[in-house]
Order: sequence, then structure tokens, then C-alpha cells
Amino acid sequence: MTLNKTIALPLALVAAGALALGIAQQPVSASAATTSLPTGDVRSNGRTWHQAYREDFNTPAPLGSVLQKYPALTTYNGGRDTSGRGVYAPNRVLSVKDGNLDYWVHSENGQPLAATVMPAGWSTMTTGRVSVRYKTTDTAGYKFVGMLWPDRDDWNKGEIDWPEGDLGETPRPASGIPGSLRNGQLVFDHSVEKHTSTGTTSYHVATTEWDHGIVRFYWDDTLVSQTTKAVPQSPMRVALQAETAILGSVPQSSSGHVDVDWVSIWK
Repeated sequence: MTLNKTIALPLALVAAGALALGIAQQPVSASAATTSLPTGDVRSNGRTWHQAYREDFNTPAPLGSVLQKYPALTTYNGGRDTSGRGVYAPNRVLSVKDGNLDYWVHSENGQPLAATVMPAGWSTMTTGRVSVRYKTTDTAGYKFVGMLWPDRDDWNKGEIDWPEGDLGETPRPASGIPGSLRNGQLVFDHSVEKHTSTGTTSYHVATTEWDHGIVRFYWDDTLVSQTTKAVPQSPMRVALQAETAILGSVPQSSSGHVDVDWVSIWK
């Protein structure tokens, strides 16, 4: 998941409300489900979140040129993806067109290709709020996940995944319990893994709110689930990952897209 990374250049430079799970949430000062990139601070759950990064992907970039056009981005280059079947190949997968960061997942010479983008580079945070507006095609053999990943690649520090799902299907959140790594596997709080009622073939906004002692997961302003059990305490970085699915086959003929309209990070 973290081998052979290529740094593009240093970093450059929502939210929620609703009733779900029977828990009343405080209103926020901006809507995460807006079709436009949010700008400025957000007030949510008694806290003011300060915008640290935003990107709307308005500058076109053909295959092979994304890192030159967007020097704040960092990618993994080479090495295997999570399932071990895909290879990270950002120059063959990533482009920017029609206002989207486009991941073209496909195979070349029988090899499935994947890509991971860290939109704010190696920048980390110890709590944070991340919103991503995206859609996907319905494509067999591939998945997409937005991640908060430990800055030193120590999986025992935890992991937050939202959204996560095979392309075109209903995503669900996941969160690993810090300190639970045993025999190469991290224990996840499965109580948070509640699927959305809608798939990803049209645009949706997924928002992760990692606060002190709690992680909340929102889908278009609606709270999907939350955890107080699987809450990282160490610095994490943001990654957006299109890769081969964990289960099932990866048809050589599969060819599809993940389109990220915008991403915003608050601290």
C-alpha cells in the first residue's frame, strides 16, 4: 500500500447536520452536499473547522501530466495495491478533464492499473474533516476508498476509510482500532460499517469528521455512522485510492472511471 512512492513536490495549499442513529447533530454553517467546492471555515458539532486545503480541478491535464499541472499532489508510483493484483501507475491512470480528477482504471498488457493520490501531499493532522465530491462508473473488479492513513505507515496506529466500495455499488465506512494489530491484521469496529442507500454512479459528497474521541461519517449531509472505539490518536494523511477490488476477479476487459469533482480538508 505504501511501496515505491513518488513525491510530486511539496503540499499546497461540508459538512453536516441531520438526524441519524437517533443522535441529534448540531447544524453546520455550510452544506457538504453542495455541488460547488466549499470555501472557508465550517462549524460542526460544537467545533469550528478551519479550511487548510481545497482543490476544484479546473485546470485540464492529460494522462501523464497531472503531477506537473498540480504540484501539490503526491502519488504512489510502482508497487502493488491493497489486493496485490493492481500496480500503482499514476501516469497511466490519472488525468484532469471536465472539472474532475479522473482515475481511469483498466488493464494494460494483462496488468490491472491503480492510482493513489494524496491531495495535500505528505501533510498530516491529528484531527480533521475531509469532504470529497465524486462519482464512479459501474465497473467490475475495482474499488475506490478515501483514507486517513498513519503518516509513518504504521498500521497499528489505525486507519479510517470513507467512502469505501466497489465501483458503482453502495459504499460504507470503516475504522481500525489503534493498537489492535495482531498477526498482520488490524481489528476494525464493524459496528460502523453501514452501507449507504445509494450507489456511486451519480455525484455524492462523503465527509469524514475525525474529532477528539469520535469519528463521524456523513453521506450528503446525513450521518451514516460514528465510532468512539476506533479513533486514531496519531498523525494521519489523506489519500484517495482507486484500485482493484479485494474480492472477486478483475476482468481484463474492465475499464472504468472514478471522477473526483473536488476535495476539501479542514483542521
